[in-house]
Amino acid sequence: MDCSTNKLYHVDGFDSRQFLEIYLSDKPEMVFGEESLIFPIENLTKTFTAGLIKGEILIDLSIGPMIHHLYAACEFFKHIIVLKASDRCIMELKRWLDTRTGAFHWGHATQLHVDIETEQLQDKEEKMRSAVQHVIKCDFEKENIIEPLDLPPADCIISVSFLDVISKNHDDYRRNVGKLSRLLNPGGCLILIGATDATYFTVGKDKLHVLRYDEDFAKEALVGEGFVIDCCKVKESKVVSDLIDYKGSIFIAARKEK
Repeated sequence: MDCSTNKLYHVDGFDSRQFLEIYLSDKPEMVFGEESLIFPIENLTKTFTAGLIKGEILIDLSIGPMIHHLYAACEFFKHIIVLKASDRCIMELKRWLDTRTGAFHWGHATQLHVDIETEQLQDKEEKMRSAVQHVIKCDFEKENIIEPLDLPPADCIISVSFLDVISKNHDDYRRNVGKLSRLLNPGGCLILIGATDATYFTVGKDKLHVLRYDEDFAKEALVGEGFVIDCCKVKESKVVSDLIDYKGSIFIAARKEK
């Protein structure tokens, strides 16, 4: 699908709070829990507890103001830097980090981690808030997406669906993988979580572009940018919804070889 027929996430934006309510809340009508909450949480937890990913600095670059997937990471990384493409997402995320009135309730996602790791819910949330030390705006239209800032290279980068929605075509996706690679130490790990065979998602009245790709393309794009695939899992979607068209969820962990 030509991305010009739909809005572009990093150009046009969307209602970030409505996005959370539709795709990540604990509302009874929220049908995406298996894919948007459980799938990333389980795979990230398994990946980190395996002990193969270590370091000091983790960078997260994910769609919307989501935070739930980072609970697994805060057990292993002292410094988490979150990059966001819009001021609206930054504001929504900081509302939760600063425990301000009206912040989105992430208790249901926290509980999923607590159930896996047998830790107290309050302790988990405090640990997360302590680990997330910077929330910074980025711009993927630039070669250096954090210009004019200069961040120390990360030992791990997590990106959930972000490349899917900002990449206009497959070549664009490859270039964006390269931009992430430049933020990563040699030997560092890039974790990509996304949707396979999707073309759009909706938030309210806004219909936004998603790049259509499959498992083979995602692997090829990473290998082409100097990564070695350590793990790749694909889960077929059982959800039927007019809000988004996709066939499955994908989780890839890859090491930067050069």
